[in-house]
Amino acid sequence: MSLVSTVIVTVPATTANLGPGFDCIGAALGLYNEFKFTRLDEGGLIIHVTGAEAERVQTDESNMLYQAFVRLYQYIEQTPPPVKIEIQMGVPLARGLGSSATAIVGGLVAANQLAGVPLSELQVMELAIAIEGHPDNVVPALIGGCRLAATSSAGWEICDLPWHENITPVVAIPDFELSTSEARRVLPTEYSRADAIFNTAHLGLLLRGLETGKGEWLSAALQDKLHQPYRKALIPGYDTVNAAAVAAGAYGMVISGAGPTLLAMVDKLHAKAVETAMADAWKQQGITSIVRSLPLDTQGATISQQG
Repeated sequence: MSLVSTVIVTVPATTANLGPGFDCIGAALGLYNEFKFTRLDEGGLIIHVTGAEAERVQTDESNMLYQAFVRLYQYIEQTPPPVKIEIQMGVPLARGLGSSATAIVGGLVAANQLAGVPLSELQVMELAIAIEGHPDNVVPALIGGCRLAATSSAGWEICDLPWHENITPVVAIPDFELSTSEARRVLPTEYSRADAIFNTAHLGLLLRGLETGKGEWLSAALQDKLHQPYRKALIPGYDTVNAAAVAAGAYGMVISGAGPTLLAMVDKLHAKAVETAMADAWKQQGITSIVRSLPLDTQGATISQQG
């Protein structure tokens, strides 16, 4: 079988946690990074980056996309070929929208294609989880949709979560960053039994709310006691934006991933009003933001061209 020389992989942004689904639920959103890999006959590594924040992306061997690319070749015990990588940025960095997951998934999928597809999708997924350290972003980035991941004796069990067609995610992306490591540092190392029970109950309600679109269930379900009460202090204007979103008709608001992006769950009829309200609320705090409705991406990583 002849190996392809060029592959383009498009990977969606993701939002993790959705309130009580801390480190186990993630959903793919309709915002994308595109990665084009071209095998070179000789030389080493060439990386070109365009799009938002392009100047901040590493263009040497420390680039996370390339690191994932190399990791797959190491896994199959082959030497990675010299490559030219062209990155089109659409997912903002360090904002809680899974930019690192797009790089991990993009690098693995591209390497698997250029190597002749030696690994199954499940094997690629398990490698992505091993690199990222948890499944909530990389799983939906790879296979799309809203997904719950849980460990089993055999490895990982991935569950597709039904998402009602009337539920629209509205993301409010501020013009400041919050690193995942910083967001994890503020979390307690132990939780009370009451908080564990609270999150278990609300996670169950969230699953039913997403499936049915029932507003009362979603409004209650988006509460959390494991991460959001601690992280919201790192996000200026959190309470103001939350109040504005709910007043405009949102079921509720959560921190997307580690933040600082805030995500409101809205029915389609109220989406525009909630977008405006969240943007205005942050503007009153002196913070510029990009606020937009995004569809749930159901495809995950796609290979749009190879040759």
